[in-house]
Amino acid sequence: MIAPIDQLAEALGVRNCYSGREWLLRLLVPPPERRPQLPDAVQRRLRPFADACAGALGVDDRRRWRDWLTAMCVRTLRARRRQRSPVRVPVAILRFALAVIAWPLQRFEALLDGIDFAPVTAQLERWSVGSLLSRPFSGAVAMIFGFGLVVLWATTPLSFAQQSAVFLVMWVLTLVVRRIPGHVPTLIMMGFSVLATARYVWWRVTQTLVLESGADYAFGLGLVVAESYAWLILVLGFIQNAWPLDRPTVALPEDSTTWPVVDVYIPSYNEPLKVVKPTVLAALSLDWPRDKLRVHLLDDGRRDSFRSFAREVGANYIQRNDNAHAKAGNLNHAMKVTDAEFIAIFDCDHIPVRSFLQTTVGWFLKDRKCALVQTPHHFFSPDPFERNLDTFGRVPNEGSLFYGLVQDGNDLWNASFFCGSCAVLRRTALAQVGGIAVETVTEDAHTALKMHRLGWTSAYLKLTQAAGLATESLSAHVGQRIRWARGMAQIFRLDNPMFGPGLRFFQRICYANAMLHFFYGLPRLVFLTSPLAYLLFEMHVINAQAIVLAIYVLPHLVQASLANSRTQGRFRYSFWAEAYESVLAWYIAVPTAVALIKPSAGTFNVTAKGGLVERPYFDWAIAVPYLTLVALNTFGLALAVPRLLYWNSFESGTVIMNAVWALANVVMMGTALGVAAEARQVRVAQRVALRMPACLYLPNGHVVACETEDYSANGLGLALPQAVRIAVGTRLHVGLRRGGAEYAFEAVVTAAKPLHIGLRFEALSLDDERRLIECTFGRADAWLDNDSERIHDRPLHSLIEVLGFGLRGYYRALRGLYNALTVRHIAERPA
Repeated sequence: MIAPIDQLAEALGVRNCYSGREWLLRLLVPPPERRPQLPDAVQRRLRPFADACAGALGVDDRRRWRDWLTAMCVRTLRARRRQRSPVRVPVAILRFALAVIAWPLQRFEALLDGIDFAPVTAQLERWSVGSLLSRPFSGAVAMIFGFGLVVLWATTPLSFAQQSAVFLVMWVLTLVVRRIPGHVPTLIMMGFSVLATARYVWWRVTQTLVLESGADYAFGLGLVVAESYAWLILVLGFIQNAWPLDRPTVALPEDSTTWPVVDVYIPSYNEPLKVVKPTVLAALSLDWPRDKLRVHLLDDGRRDSFRSFAREVGANYIQRNDNAHAKAGNLNHAMKVTDAEFIAIFDCDHIPVRSFLQTTVGWFLKDRKCALVQTPHHFFSPDPFERNLDTFGRVPNEGSLFYGLVQDGNDLWNASFFCGSCAVLRRTALAQVGGIAVETVTEDAHTALKMHRLGWTSAYLKLTQAAGLATESLSAHVGQRIRWARGMAQIFRLDNPMFGPGLRFFQRICYANAMLHFFYGLPRLVFLTSPLAYLLFEMHVINAQAIVLAIYVLPHLVQASLANSRTQGRFRYSFWAEAYESVLAWYIAVPTAVALIKPSAGTFNVTAKGGLVERPYFDWAIAVPYLTLVALNTFGLALAVPRLLYWNSFESGTVIMNAVWALANVVMMGTALGVAAEARQVRVAQRVALRMPACLYLPNGHVVACETEDYSANGLGLALPQAVRIAVGTRLHVGLRRGGAEYAFEAVVTAAKPLHIGLRFEALSLDDERRLIECTFGRADAWLDNDSERIHDRPLHSLIEVLGFGLRGYYRALRGLYNALTVRHIAERPA
C-alpha cells in the first residue's frame, strides 16, 4: 500500500520525498507535464515580453521556472550577501519594472530596425542646414520663419485631448527620427523639444500665475524664475551643441628645421614631486627638435628639491619672490623670462603624449590669426563620483560632456576657450591682451574671451593628448567647482560677453552659456524644495490641476530628454546632470551670488592632487546640506499621507504630484549621500588599462613574450600566453618598446597566477623613469581609445541606475552612522 506522503509526492511530481527544497518548488511550480499550456498564438505574443524580462533579471533559460526563481531570489540574495548591501532586491525590482515598461518600446524599435533610413539620410544631407547657412540671406530668412513658427505654435490654444494627441504624435515621430544618422535629424529633435518647451512656457506664464495669497505668489514666482533659467540653458545648449565641428589636425612641414620654437610651462605650487616628475619627464620627451623645445618648471613653492630635479633632468627652473595672482601670476612671470613665440601649458599632473606638439602646432602655421589650440582634459584616475559610486570607465564623468561635445560645439562658432592646461597659445596674442588674465580666478576662460574680443581665433582638437589626476575626495572636488563657479560669475559681472566690442553673436551665446551654467545652484535648490511649499504649508505655487500640468510638462520633459540623449549620449547619460547638480548646488549657490555683487571677494584655492584615502569613511561635514534636504523632503512625504486621506482629499492629484516630486528629490539626494561615502584609495600610482607588447626576462635566461594588462609609474600587470611558474618576490626584468627600441626595467614579482603576474619596479634611475614614461603614459596612442567601449545613453536604464544609486546612498549613510557610533562607543568605554 502506498503511503499518503508518497501519493502526494507523485501527484505534485516530487522525486525526492526527503528534499524540502523540491517540496517547496513543486508546491509553487507544478512539473512541466502538469502545467496548463497557453495557445500558441498567445505564447508567440508573450515571448518577446518574457525575453525582455529575462534579460533584465539575468535569467539563463526563460523556459525553466527554477532559473526565474534563482534570478529573482537566490542570485539577488547571494549578491547582497557578497556585497553586504540590502538594496540589491529593490534594485532588482526596479530593473524588472524597467523591462515591463520598455517592452512596448522595444517592440516598436524592432519594427524600426527593418527600415532602411539611408535614402532619408542622403536627402537630408543634401538639404542640410550647413548649405542653407552658407547663404546668409537664406539663413536669416529661415531663422525668422522658424522663430515665427515657434511663437505661433506656442500661443495656439488646444483642448486637453488635442494637446494629448499632439504629445503622442510628436513622441512617436521623435522615436522614428532618432534612428536616422546625421546632423539634420538631431536638429529636428531639437526643434521638437523647442516646440514642446515653448507651449509649456506660454501656458505656464499665462495660465498658472493667478495665485491667491502673497506667499503663494512669491513662491510661485520663484519657481517660474528657476524654470526660466532651466529653459534658457536648454535652448542655449541646443545652439551651442547643434553642430560639433570635429576639427581635423593639420600636418606640419616636412622640413623640421622650419618648425617654431616652443616654450613648455609646467606651473606648480604645493604638489609633491612624485606628481610633477612624470609631467616634466614626458614634456622633455616630446617629439620635437631638441633645439626648439624648452621645458620650464615654474615653482611657486620655491623648493630646493624641485630645483635639483630640474637641473638633473635638463629642464629650466623658474621661481619668483611672491605668489601674487596665483597660477596666472606664475605664468605671466615666466613670460617675462622666456621668448618663444608659442607656449604650451600643462598642469603639473597632466602628462602629455609625445605627439602633442606635432598634433597642435600645425593650426598656428595654417591660421596666422589663431591664438589658441586647446585639447581635452582626460583623467586616468577616478573622481569622487566614479570612485564612490563605482562607475569609473562605465559612466561618463562630469567633464566628459564639456570636452567631448561642448568645446567641439563652441569651435563651430570660433568660441572654444582656454582651459588652463593641455593647450598651446601664441605669445603675440597673449601679449596683446596683457598676458594671462588676473582679474578673476578662472584666468583661462577670461584670457580666451579677451583674445576673441580682439579678433583672434581659437581651435579645439577633440584628440586626447594628455592625461592627469582627478580630485581624490568629494571635499576637494567641491572646492574646485566653487572656484570655477565663482570665476565664471566674476567674468559675467566684470567682462560680460553679451556686451562690449569684438564678439560675434554666436560667440556671445557660447560664452554666456558657459558662464550661466554655473548659476544652477539656486534654481536646483528651488527644485529640491518646491514641493514642500504645498506639503508643509499648503501653498499652491502652480494654479492648475495636476492632470493639466502633466499634459503640458511631460512633452517638455520627454522631448528635452530625448534630444539631449541624442546629442549628449556618448558623453553624459540621462539624469546624471541632475545628480551632479544636486551634489554641488548648495555649495556654489552662495559663491556665485556673492561674486555677482562683489567680484573681488574670495581667494584662489589650489586643487590638491596625488593624495590617498587610506580607509573608507562617511564625510559628515560635506553631507550636512544633503541630510537637511533629505529630512525636509521626508517630512513632507510623511505629511502627504494625511493630506491625501483627510486634509486635502478633494485635490488628491495635487497631493500625489507633490509627493512624487518630493520622493524624486529624496532619491536624488540619496545619490549625493552615496558620493559623500568616501571609498578607499590606497594606490600611490594609478593603474591604467592598456594592452601593449612586452617581454619578460626570467632569471634562468628564458624570455616570455607577453602583453600588459595595465600599467602605472610604479608597476605593471602582465597577461602571459602560457602558464609560467614564478614565485612572489622574484627579481627579473621586463622589456617595453618605444618605436623600434626596447627598454628593460628591473622589477620584482608582487602577485603570481598561472596566466597573470603583477610587477613592481625596483631601483629605477631618472633615465629609466623617463624611458618608462615614454613607453607608457607618453605613447602617442595612450588615450586614443579611452571611451571606445562606452555605450550610448539609454534613458530608462540610466533612470533605474540613478535610482539604484540613491537607494545605496542611504544604506551607506546608515552604515557610516553605525561605524561612527561604534567608534565613539569604543572610545568612551572604560579601560
